[in-house]
Amino acid sequence: MVSKRLASIEESATMRISSEAKRLNSEGFDIIDLGVGEPDFDTPRHICDAACRYMLEGKTRYTPTNGIPELRRAIAKKLREENRIPAVPEDVIVTPGAKMAVFAAIQALLDEGDEMVLIGPSWVSYEPCIKFAGGRPVWADVDQDFMPMDLPEAITERTKAILVNSPCNPTGAVFGHEVMKEIRDIAIDHDIYVVSDEVYEKIIYGHEHISIASLPDMADRTITINGFSKSYAMTGWRLGYLTGPRDMLKWISRLLSHSVSHPTTFVQWAGIAALEGPQDDVRRMTEEFRARRDILVDGLRSLGIRCALPGGAFYMFPDVSHLGGGDVFAERLLKEAKIAVTPGSAFGPGGEDYIRISYATSRERIKEALERMESMLNS
Repeated sequence: MVSKRLASIEESATMRISSEAKRLNSEGFDIIDLGVGEPDFDTPRHICDAACRYMLEGKTRYTPTNGIPELRRAIAKKLREENRIPAVPEDVIVTPGAKMAVFAAIQALLDEGDEMVLIGPSWVSYEPCIKFAGGRPVWADVDQDFMPMDLPEAITERTKAILVNSPCNPTGAVFGHEVMKEIRDIAIDHDIYVVSDEVYEKIIYGHEHISIASLPDMADRTITINGFSKSYAMTGWRLGYLTGPRDMLKWISRLLSHSVSHPTTFVQWAGIAALEGPQDDVRRMTEEFRARRDILVDGLRSLGIRCALPGGAFYMFPDVSHLGGGDVFAERLLKEAKIAVTPGSAFGPGGEDYIRISYATSRERIKEALERMESMLNS
């Protein structure tokens, strides 16, 4: 009896793998979970303290759909100073997580039959969001370093938008000025929108993060999405935000008003503490992720597994085509080595030869996982 639209949406592969890893752990198996997309750090103490304080102060009632004015001001200031996006508080909508921002933006943009270009392998939830809106995902090819190639060939008369995710989940790729300029030129030439998911912007190694909305003539055709989950280890807090053209924001706000209403009130106040408080924990987490990345890259390459060096996020997308492909190798890792990873096929066409490995776990567990892989491959 379920609607055809909902029945067409597949279960999230990353959530399924994580649930399976937790189930096996509960049964007594020592599963090393390299599938989860969640920082393994605690939320910084000053953010937790702020949430407790504001809760006790009575910040527990309804707020405006678009978020409390104080947080919208803090986000707009951050967007202007860090991202060079000319945002004012009225241009900001606060959401219950960046995922809801992605969903709402895509629903507001697409009509039945509209196309949205995914560069990629891309995050597992983009395609279902497009399909739920009645749209059609079109996949643009990438090279061996996961940079877009022949992107204009993906554009048709039905194209409504391009989705940009840099740093990228699942590949860790970071798009530089040349790539962003190409996307900008395509968007302007074809009069289409860009949806830019920048939730991993602070987890970046030796690269500059570029917000495409900061490029000339792009602020009025870009919906920029971000959140607190990854940078501040606030996954369970569910706090995200977006900014973009006002004629689009009013419809996104209407959708949110009839669905989620607004994010948790005291969590919004804690978001101000995250943005305006000390950033030492963000830098410390990023440096730790970088150290883990280097251990994992060196270890995989020593096992004969090719992988591009991720420029950001905390994922790696190694090529396991010579080991049976992503689905086969992921299943083998779970059964024989008790390691959970995500098959690359979950991230769209072109991912079948890969697996996604998350290094959001300790150096010790990463080293142990490499040892288990070596034993399995040598057995």
